[in-house]
Amino acid sequence: MSKPPRLTLPPRARAYLLDTARGAFAVHESGAPVRGTALLVPGFTGSKEDFIALLEPLAAAGYRVVAVDGRGQYQSPGPREESAYALEELAGDVLAQAAALDAGPVHLVGHSLGGLVSRAAVLRDASPFASLTLMSSGPAAISEEQQARTKLLVAALEALREDMAAVWEAMRAHDPEDAVADSPELARFLRERWLATVPEQLIATGRVLISEPDRIAELAAVPLPKLVLSGAVDNAWPVPLMDDMAERLSASRVIVERAEHSPNAENPQVTAGALASFWDACTAE
Repeated sequence: MSKPPRLTLPPRARAYLLDTARGAFAVHESGAPVRGTALLVPGFTGSKEDFIALLEPLAAAGYRVVAVDGRGQYQSPGPREESAYALEELAGDVLAQAAALDAGPVHLVGHSLGGLVSRAAVLRDASPFASLTLMSSGPAAISEEQQARTKLLVAALEALREDMAAVWEAMRAHDPEDAVADSPELARFLRERWLATVPEQLIATGRVLISEPDRIAELAAVPLPKLVLSGAVDNAWPVPLMDDMAERLSASRVIVERAEHSPNAENPQVTAGALASFWDACTAE
């Protein structure tokens, strides 16, 4: 679960609903497209707030940055049918979001599950994009240990989808005993986000995480600049696996020190610098 280091939008950033051909999506936006526009796609149980610490430094680097809640995720509405959250449906949403930004090719960044969604969008149609960054996202399903945990969560959601509060309490009861306590403000936000997310979205996307096949050969054939970025430790996809994926993609590779599965939240300054440098290089090509 990605935990934003803060929840207040930086100056000149704004929150609004982005209207697209596939419905409205809650977004945070900051910056002017001096050097380009970026679309940031969050992961499983996440939201646009996971990127909040990236907005100011990326805007300062000359980029218009738009972070989005996917359908059924936190403040974006979504139906109560699991089929609405199939990977191809979510990929179609990303393509619609990119079109609605009306910015020409955009730099696409997918965190964790968002990387799998972004990959599916690029494989369907790469033309709306200037580059693809897979952030803490691997070549196929998550690690076996995380698959087991996700299967338990999906089963709990299937049984208790009308009582999301009970699932939340059960999930947090399994937090490590030595985990750093969340601030009251962050604890309220995390619970609110969980309760606002459509359970069918979590069920369907949880299944994606435990079953997604390796599609790196397909992605490598797409002539788009690519970056694989991760923290120094990752329990969802081991770092050596992402190293290998970057080689297979002929992608740029960045490891963010003092970060684990959410470098966007855990070391945002270094992460923002790496993203801006990669996008600058794409522009220079």
